[in-house]
Amino acid sequence: MPLKNSSDRKPVYIALVALILVIAIGVALALTQPWRAFTSSTVDEAFPAPGGTVATASRDETATTGKDMDPTDADTAEPAQPVEVKRGQFISVDHETSGTALIAELPDGSRVLRLEDLASLDGPDLRVVLTTASGDYSALGDAGYVTLGALKATHGNQNYAIPADLDLGTANSVVIWCERFSSAFGAAELSTV
Repeated sequence: MPLKNSSDRKPVYIALVALILVIAIGVALALTQPWRAFTSSTVDEAFPAPGGTVATASRDETATTGKDMDPTDADTAEPAQPVEVKRGQFISVDHETSGTALIAELPDGSRVLRLEDLASLDGPDLRVVLTTASGDYSALGDAGYVTLGALKATHGNQNYAIPADLDLGTANSVVIWCERFSSAFGAAELSTV
């Protein structure tokens, strides 16, 4: 029986290498999703409040209670408005990002993070997070953060509920965070209003 030479195996090796390359490229594309750099989405959620406005009164102002009101004023009294407690402007970190972030306390005691006029690039697994970090967002995992949810859209106005047990005193920044690659797309350092 004659021995086969190595040139007979060459097509098998080429086919095997080609198959491995196709699989590797497919996995790399699925993980990185590079086409997202060319896509965007828009959402325009109304502010979750009567009339869609936010009061910017300071936290130490006192509100009039119903027992102090004249009964004839009850029909003309305006509904309680949300109170803005923190605000910040987005800056670009790893990708171009702009807009405003604000935290407001609603009349029912719940709190909401609102992103207004947000403009950012799209990416895989983007999250909206509150963190104690200020300035250096590359080590966000070390600083700790609370995820409020997946980014609803790369552009527009959107709302995120804040857990009732979260201490807003420790919420120093809002970050658009790519969970898959541990990358801060943009961040807004929050200041008390």
